[in-house]
Amino acid sequence: MTSLFDSCTAARFQNDPLAMRVYTSQLLGQSKELVLHGGGNTSVKIDNILYVKGSGWNLDTIEKPGFSPVNLDVLLEMATRESLSDTQMVAEQRAAMQDQSFPNPSIEAILHAIIPFDFVDHTHADAVVTLTNTPEGKMLVQKLYGENMLIIDYVMPGFELAKHIYAITRNIDWNTLSGMILMHHGVFTFDNDAARAYEKMIDIVTVAETYLSEHVTLACGDCEGKGDPAIAIAVGMEAAKLRGCDLYPLLIDSPRAQLFSILPNLEVLVKKGGLTPEHVIRIKPFPAIIDNDIAEGIAKFAQDYKAYFDANASSVHICLDLAPRYAVIKGVGIVVLGKDEKESRIIADIVKHTITAILCAEQLGGWGSLSLSQMFEMEYWELEQAKLKK
Repeated sequence: MTSLFDSCTAARFQNDPLAMRVYTSQLLGQSKELVLHGGGNTSVKIDNILYVKGSGWNLDTIEKPGFSPVNLDVLLEMATRESLSDTQMVAEQRAAMQDQSFPNPSIEAILHAIIPFDFVDHTHADAVVTLTNTPEGKMLVQKLYGENMLIIDYVMPGFELAKHIYAITRNIDWNTLSGMILMHHGVFTFDNDAARAYEKMIDIVTVAETYLSEHVTLACGDCEGKGDPAIAIAVGMEAAKLRGCDLYPLLIDSPRAQLFSILPNLEVLVKKGGLTPEHVIRIKPFPAIIDNDIAEGIAKFAQDYKAYFDANASSVHICLDLAPRYAVIKGVGIVVLGKDEKESRIIADIVKHTITAILCAEQLGGWGSLSLSQMFEMEYWELEQAKLKK
């Protein structure tokens, strides 16, 4: 991975740490191999205030107003608690903000607070997460990065993750660490210098990319062909019945998508988790699979999704719509099913990165990210459910 850091540009922000935070955050956001559509988060600590990426901002376009100023002491105290609901966490983080006009802080604010460095960067780097989503992923990243890389087994993002890391790092000298890899989730780097924190991220991802280039062959291209748009339209019309609104279907018929669509273990593979946890909110836990009969494939998805909900839900959960966000058409490729062009483009980006990671992982022993119950926990996150109830 190529570093985009320019020392001449950065010199303009030398005496303004928040401006420097904006600059390196935008550098991270410019690479879709690091973050996609609101993914990842960054922060800087200034005078006992944590300025952390706020809800609704993307790293590639973030500016100073996108960094929520939260009292650092309050966040550190929150990390010591035994329990804290997501709703309570968001409310208390908001109450601890220096200025209420800013957006809600990231759900990872507490984790950013307990990392004892001024600049903290968090991405969902494709290459690194691809490696962690293989059967021997933990052993592999330990071998690649050595004993100075802190490797964390998967924990639900938010308070539970922050609490877990706080507990296991109480006696760790953070200065000895080169970074932190969260299994099936992403990467954290940190330093008191913004440039070094950024370059550490680039270095970590480069190691993973190099390993993949040496052990994986992806001869099939990612360029889309000129398939029959009627297929996408037909799938969209059928899925729209379940979504309750018109859809904007897009056909992805690149050689890579076509290869993915004919994998012999496709039905099992697509239920082994996504590239990173937050994607489930955009694309649901698995796609529809269509083999000739479109109506049958969409109906089967609705049946499987309802079974997934019933197996994991409690009485407090409200079931989301039963429509897929994308469908794999065997021998053809993939149709994405957003409610408008913007949503379809977002889904398409996530799906393309996901199938590339899966095809790579399958050459490294197999794909396996999160279980269906773990995906449910993220998809039916308390705060997302609260929006529905309102």
